[in-house]
Amino acid sequence: MTVEAVQALDAAAVVERLQAAGLPIGEVIVYTAETDPNDLLGRPNGYLSKAAFTDTRITDTAGVAEGDVALGGGVEVFADEADAQQRMDYIQSVLDEMGMLGTEYDFVAGPVLLRLSQELTPEQAEEYEQVLR
Repeated sequence: MTVEAVQALDAAAVVERLQAAGLPIGEVIVYTAETDPNDLLGRPNGYLSKAAFTDTRITDTAGVAEGDVALGGGVEVFADEADAQQRMDYIQSVLDEMGMLGTEYDFVAGPVLLRLSQELTPEQAEEYEQVLR
């Protein structure tokens, strides 16, 4: 998927493209401004769309809340690549401060931030990254 193609999509469409490429995506949640757990959707400096998904290869889901990146991943679409990169940097700094560095994979392609569970192997995460790019 080219950066130009990604820019024309919202988070739900990005997840659909990942599914269409054969990635093992199960349940998908598409958030609205009312259901966004981070209260960033459509707000200043926030994302324009957000979706979460499960990866069917992740089976240890006890105690993990619905929509959590740990269940598979999430897609956040911003106005531009700089905003997506800023969000990724923020997430990584918070995880680092909490002593949780490396607890998720994050990839930016244009205005899209793809967040993936640490339960995926590096090779599995790379499959997502290749489709995103």
